[in-house]
Amino acid sequence: MYQEYKETWAELIAPGADFEIAVKEVRGVPIRTYANAAENLRDLWLSTQAFAERDYLVYEDERITYAQAHEQVASLAHWLIAQGVEPGDRVAIAMRNYPEWMLCYWATLSVGAAVVGMNAWWVGSEMLYALEDSTPKVMIVDPERLKQLGELRKEVSDIKLLGVRFPTEEAGVTPWAEAIASPAQLPMLAIDTDEDACIFYTSGTTGKPKGAQLTHRGCVSNIWSLMFAGAMQRSLAVKNGLLEADAEPAVPSALVTTPLFHVTANNCVAHGTTLAGGKLTHMYKWDAGVALELIEKEKITAVSGVPVMAREIISHPNFATTDTSTLLTLGGGGAQLQPDLVGKIEDEVATARPNTGYGMTETCGIITSISADHFVDKPASCGPAMPAFESKVVNPDSGIEVPLGEAGELWVRGGHVIRGYLNREDATAESIVDGWLRTGDMAKKDEDDFIFIVDRIKDMVLRGGENIYCAEVESAIFDHEDVAECTVFGVLDDRLGEEVGVALLLKPGATTTADELRSHCAGKLAKFKIPRYFWFMTQALPRNASGKFLKRELRDSLDIANSF
Repeated sequence: MYQEYKETWAELIAPGADFEIAVKEVRGVPIRTYANAAENLRDLWLSTQAFAERDYLVYEDERITYAQAHEQVASLAHWLIAQGVEPGDRVAIAMRNYPEWMLCYWATLSVGAAVVGMNAWWVGSEMLYALEDSTPKVMIVDPERLKQLGELRKEVSDIKLLGVRFPTEEAGVTPWAEAIASPAQLPMLAIDTDEDACIFYTSGTTGKPKGAQLTHRGCVSNIWSLMFAGAMQRSLAVKNGLLEADAEPAVPSALVTTPLFHVTANNCVAHGTTLAGGKLTHMYKWDAGVALELIEKEKITAVSGVPVMAREIISHPNFATTDTSTLLTLGGGGAQLQPDLVGKIEDEVATARPNTGYGMTETCGIITSISADHFVDKPASCGPAMPAFESKVVNPDSGIEVPLGEAGELWVRGGHVIRGYLNREDATAESIVDGWLRTGDMAKKDEDDFIFIVDRIKDMVLRGGENIYCAEVESAIFDHEDVAECTVFGVLDDRLGEEVGVALLLKPGATTTADELRSHCAGKLAKFKIPRYFWFMTQALPRNASGKFLKRELRDSLDIANSF
């Protein structure tokens, strides 16, 4: 099975093939990239004009065709230029997954500006930090996000505001209808392949998020990797007699289940679906029952989110009575699919095969991909690194490769890797060495070059696909006057993978409660970062010889039943 896999892989990346690999020098570093890849995302968007009559964006009772989307994108691009937005500038998008998100995204890229993805769960201070860090000329915002920014809006009064789905006019906010009434004239500006396309924020180990600079090359490379993964499965299916060679591929119909300010939904779902002329169905919020209704109604072919979503779909009471026959893939990323879930998807969804990918914001999407028979055979693996990557497993201290089968830190280099972190030369230098991205994840490879993620180096909690750096939460808790010591760590959770837990010691005489500390954190942290579990210790927290808290030992000694 794996010899055939390797032969098919080699055929697809050979000289003259669709996914031919070339080596180019980018920022002084030789990297692997796809020889036939598009120059930029704007060109890919323009190519979808061929799908004019197809549905593109679906949200509740609303439907927008590709023709309508192109007209609104062109009008919005014209409006952005009228506001002074030029190539190299930035436009922030702060809203839930409304159809306008994608329209704003393509319009911004089309004028050579970069999209700043604002986390819709941020509180006002977190929003302000990102706005001051990224300095966008325009922010496109919905009522909830503007309310969250609140009085802090005065601190960034030079940013022009465009409102989406405001029920009434808001002072200082241009209505959406006014912007899309602009002439539908899309300018044809030169866009550099290696300039920023997006700024997506990742939680920072020092308490402040870092703005990852995703380039057009990186995002396009990710699209080509996604297409390569699909081509691999199609070629293998043809070779094994499971598919006719001339069979027309299904037009994709994807359910958007995770936030578009992350690479999972934006880069790995929306990009590929759009390029293929497919349909993106948005949800107001995640609900497995509603997801099943939409799978049947919109003939969804792919559901990709965090693993808990796939688990909730197949365990929902309505699963057996819902027509899921259009589903071809069910899985996702943001966390490893548990081996039992891989088997459940394979056994219980007649038409869909399990799939997953491992990736990062810093790689503009996926690093690896695995699906179908190979995933069933190696359910603990996340697959091999895609062709536009070099990958190696090294000793994290020395950078020297470890023997095959041994665990070390996974490093990758290639067309996907970000330019760096906005305004953070120190963080960029620490994470990217001679073009090699230090992933911060411990991994091992097997004899087939399939990668297995075994641990995490970074002090981070991965909750439902959201990275939560412990230092950020600790900073918020330490800001309370009654806290003497605290350490934050991940607590295993069947639904979300991990929840946030904290062990703390209060100052003598203090009587602060867990609920009081949660309220304290609510003004400083997005809701999903606030600890679920609090343990109040009566003695100093255990430390090692260098004075660092022994997080793992402490976590393993604590019982959830004794938490608050």
